[in-house]
Amino acid sequence: MSALLEVCGISKRFGGLQAVADVTFSLQQGEILGLIGPNGAGKTTLFNLVNGVYKADSGTITFCGQDVTGWSPDQIVHVGLARTHQIVRPLNGMTVLENVTVGACFGREYQSVRAARATALEVLERVGLASRAHSNARALTLAGKKRLEVARALAARPKLLLLDEVLAGLNPTEIAQMIELIRKIRDGGISVFMIEHVMQAIMNLSDRIVVLNLGHKIAEAPPAEVVRNTDVVEAYLGFPDIVDKLRGTA
Repeated sequence: MSALLEVCGISKRFGGLQAVADVTFSLQQGEILGLIGPNGAGKTTLFNLVNGVYKADSGTITFCGQDVTGWSPDQIVHVGLARTHQIVRPLNGMTVLENVTVGACFGREYQSVRAARATALEVLERVGLASRAHSNARALTLAGKKRLEVARALAARPKLLLLDEVLAGLNPTEIAQMIELIRKIRDGGISVFMIEHVMQAIMNLSDRIVVLNLGHKIAEAPPAEVVRNTDVVEAYLGFPDIVDKLRGTA
């Protein structure tokens, strides 16, 4: 069976900085694929290459069997790839429902405003924000805004959802709730590719892990193998607390 997403030899340079260097990996239908690495490893740049924010200097990206290399984000979302952002970006002048309706209007299915509103209401129920549908988006807590980011992406009806640090800044209870939501999203038929620094969470959630360091892929394996990989441990040696967390999940 062919992969849902195939990234082959992707590279991106910004001036003298090689942000991503000849990275190759794949993601299967129904999989949660984790992406980890020290700060500055190139994780968000790789996300931006996959969803078309940046154009790759070299390499190819294939999604659902279609070459999408060089496509813009609005083109890619229409074939079923949506994402959240590390820094939450609600449309603060609009309600929670209106925010998610926008996601449906500009998603994979080109929904009308009426259909998009119905989709938005359904998605808000799924992510636990139905009771806040008519609240202004700026009134949500950080945890609520994270869920709103996820809801707006889900309203686009993606086949693959890219999650960029959706657990950052959350307390343990909120992290547990978000983990449960991510599992439900995958169980509902949407594959997940996620960046995360909360090591215990991403190790428990992911079927496989891709590890970047200084733009290079240094590992791609199930979590139990990644935490024993000497290259991965060396990449985190400057961060002993993270090394301890990696080893603690083996």
